[in-house]
Amino acid sequence: MPIPATFAGKLTLPVIASPMFIVSYPELVLAQCKAGIVGTFPSLNARQPGQLDEWLGRMTADLADYAAANPAQPVAPFGVNLIVHKSNTRLREDVELVVKHKVPLIITSVGAPTGIVEAVHSYGGLVFHDVTNIRHAKKALSVGVDGLILVAAGAGGHAGTLSPFALLSEVREFFDGPLVLAGAMSSGRSVRAAEVMGADFAYIGTRFIATAEANANEAYKQMLIDGAASDIVYTPMFSGIPGNYLGPSIAANGIDPTAISGGQADPNLSIEDWSKKKAWKDIWSAGQGIGTIHDAPSVADLVARMKAEYRDAATTPSTFL
Repeated sequence: MPIPATFAGKLTLPVIASPMFIVSYPELVLAQCKAGIVGTFPSLNARQPGQLDEWLGRMTADLADYAAANPAQPVAPFGVNLIVHKSNTRLREDVELVVKHKVPLIITSVGAPTGIVEAVHSYGGLVFHDVTNIRHAKKALSVGVDGLILVAAGAGGHAGTLSPFALLSEVREFFDGPLVLAGAMSSGRSVRAAEVMGADFAYIGTRFIATAEANANEAYKQMLIDGAASDIVYTPMFSGIPGNYLGPSIAANGIDPTAISGGQADPNLSIEDWSKKKAWKDIWSAGQGIGTIHDAPSVADLVARMKAEYRDAATTPSTFL
């Protein structure tokens, strides 16, 4: 379908950079937007509502100034991820702040965004919701979200188990609005493939951890560069929701990755020890696309590379066409 008006003329690639806990700070998001892709971050990366208020004001002003100084260059809007689960005691305050600053895109996850859609629509913002299956997709649409983010098998973080071919095709049977596809995408070729499959945007997270602007330590970035799909462990054991994590980071915390793959508990680890192993901070997330990550460039250089790969994929002739 056509790109929503919010993004028209503001993108160099149909890419939304996914919000990553701890990793996606303003420096990364601003670099992504200035490179022409939608940058996003979890509201909870700002440790207090006051810090979130400051971030939103600073980022809005920074991008407006940059766009004014570079009128010929696409400058993408940014988005904020809101965790709508009842455990998020800050949700009401954070919703008030995104409304105050008129954040262009809100990404909701881990629960139904009831009430949030109306608040965001009040100023003309968009709400896209994370889903991993058809039931959740239909539930999100029933409360009026504008788009769906299909988190398919192989995505970093809290990923689903359905093939992107199956999930995207089935959702397209009943929804013709904006679809964002997530799952092991690390190149411009992947972005083009997502479009051919019927998605409007690619959702890319892990590849941006290995960039200069990401708020991730060097060991994390190097583990991505050194890793392969076989290093990814899918388990609910660290957050209660199934997710993909780097096996070497699990092993570095004294846990046998093979003992927890698929959700099995490590019998040698006590509850007290387990509680000390924190997802995202100690146990690092990643998607299955890490096998093609070989460096940690600036965001600008990475997006330029992706753009070249995307164009090459788009112009490559087919034997059957």
